[in-house]
Amino acid sequence: MSSGWKGLRNFVFHRKREMPDGLWMKCDSCGNLVYKKVVEEKLQVCPECNFHFSLGIQERLELLIDENGIIEELWPDIESTDPLNFKAVAAYRDKITEAKSQTGLKEAVVVVRGKIEGIEVILGITDSRFIMGSMGSVVGEKIARAVEKAMELKLPLIIVSGSGGGARMYEGSLSLMQMAKTSAALARFDKAGGFYISVLTNPTMAGVMASFAALGDIIIAEPKALIGFTGPRVIAQTIGQELPPGFQTSEFLLEHGLIDRIIDRQHLKGELALLLRYFKR
Repeated sequence: MSSGWKGLRNFVFHRKREMPDGLWMKCDSCGNLVYKKVVEEKLQVCPECNFHFSLGIQERLELLIDENGIIEELWPDIESTDPLNFKAVAAYRDKITEAKSQTGLKEAVVVVRGKIEGIEVILGITDSRFIMGSMGSVVGEKIARAVEKAMELKLPLIIVSGSGGGARMYEGSLSLMQMAKTSAALARFDKAGGFYISVLTNPTMAGVMASFAALGDIIIAEPKALIGFTGPRVIAQTIGQELPPGFQTSEFLLEHGLIDRIIDRQHLKGELALLLRYFKR
């Protein structure tokens, strides 16, 4: 081996050892390695394929609500219990404790009264990091209360959904009934002349999609979000057929009329404000 090659080899391996961890991440959609800082600068969007990574509740609030625009957080102290004393691989109580520790949240949804470009709204956001954003009794209760508060104050309602877990099985039928409760609340809101924008993010699935997430006067989705009831792999295995390309993505559902618009994250706040102004007129 020549001394020149040795020197180059030693330089390369030395630089590799010096390179800090966590600079790169793999995109869930295109599979490319992308520079993490660039993804962060683009609001957690892949610079290669425009895939929108999931955001936590705090990031969503910073993205949508005006600076110093939160008037109040509504019902922050409601927390899940374990009505069935459910135990499987892990106890439900342990999963709740773990989710609280990992996210800093008390539940998978936060509701605020706040302003978007100066327009007052009731905004609910679910977080997929908290037991997959699944809808248990507390999530259903806070969503229903958000609808009722918007009706009481005659404010528009926006709910940003990011739930891959649907109804929370650990609570059995108590969880399933939240689908009916939230849907009934939205029916009353609609009858009273309320305006509801549903924003679907990756993933929005199962019981959430089969209830409040699908009932917006206007339904918006982020690009390339997985949206549906059961995942495409399960459907393909059940019916024994190959599914169309892009099945259950935002783009597929826009083409087939289930959603109204796809909006990039960087434009979402401005587009929501525009829709809210149309409603006020």
